Amino acid sequence: MRIAQLGMKKVPSREGGIEIVVEELATRMAALGHAVTCYNRNTHHVSGKKFDAEKLKEYKGVRIKYVPTIDKKGLAAVSSAFFATVAASFGRYDVVHIHAEGPAFMCWLPKLFGKRVIVTIHGLDHQRAKWGKFASKFIMMGEKNAVRFASEIIVLSKGVQEYFEKTYGRKTVFISNGVNRPEQRDVEAIRDKFGLEKDGYILFLGRLVPEKGIRYLIEAFKSVSTDKRLVIAGGSSDSGGFVDELHQLAAGDERIIFTGFVQGRPLEELYSNAYVYVLPSDLEGMPLSLLEAMSYGNACLTSDIEECASVVGDKAVIFKKGNVEDLTVKLQYLCDNTETVENLKREAADYICGKYNWDDVVGETMKVYG
Repeated sequence: MRIAQLGMKKVPSREGGIEIVVEELATRMAALGHAVTCYNRNTHHVSGKKFDAEKLKEYKGVRIKYVPTIDKKGLAAVSSAFFATVAASFGRYDVVHIHAEGPAFMCWLPKLFGKRVIVTIHGLDHQRAKWGKFASKFIMMGEKNAVRFASEIIVLSKGVQEYFEKTYGRKTVFISNGVNRPEQRDVEAIRDKFGLEKDGYILFLGRLVPEKGIRYLIEAFKSVSTDKRLVIAGGSSDSGGFVDELHQLAAGDERIIFTGFVQGRPLEELYSNAYVYVLPSDLEGMPLSLLEAMSYGNACLTSDIEECASVVGDKAVIFKKGNVEDLTVKLQYLCDNTETVENLKREAADYICGKYNWDDVVGETMKVYG
């Protein structure tokens, strides 16, 4: 089968969860013998030029193409999606797989050219606080066009599936994300760079955007009595002003560390050695960072939104979304009860790796391709 994937920033990359999903799908499909092409943005890394990687023409059997992109907030996604969709429409593909609501704006075009068009909704992007009026309207139109023109829509959570059913009467296909069982890493790089030791810190790792609930986490942690650090790891994503706000909010508490964007060995060490991983999100699609944190055997604390609660089951601690007081209580409890934390750690990896498997995800996705 000839398959085009578009809507992500770049493959390979950890600039966001969509990029990880597309890499896992595309490389596994290529390994199965399918001809897969990924359309990358032609921009700098979202967290800065210093993270730019070599431009590849091929990656693990996947063909990589770059499309013209206006490298400005709100325009990068629009411009790259336009050119990628046009290229895919004229390309010799059986399936065009579009990721996210905004890029689905032009999903009618490959459909017009006889392609089977699949749209994956990674989350209800029009609800994300980082977007302005134009971008939000564009994303909303992408959602509506996906409903109208896509051959099939894939969703990552039951909550989003219910949204499409209630809002549009549109049936969707629920396919969760997957996770790999990682190799545990001893503390080395994060000791040298950030002064961190095993079990000496509470970790948030993800994009620094408003809907991740990082404000609540900082406010809550400042009231927690502990000598553990709070590590906030991740880069901005069209949200530089918000990152400045977070730094101001954390000012005066020397226990709080911002690492910036991390990848490779430092990222693996952060996951491997955290005391607790926290994801206080208001809005998610299906949080890959939460799956990854549990795959490393982390005790996790997350908000009670369906997209998080359904992932962790009874293998994590849950607090009321947006409730700083409840988050403070739960953080203090975990800091004071190491036995509870150790029990959660013992069960996390086997539970999550048994529940979510990338090979299963690829198999279900190929069925949707037809």
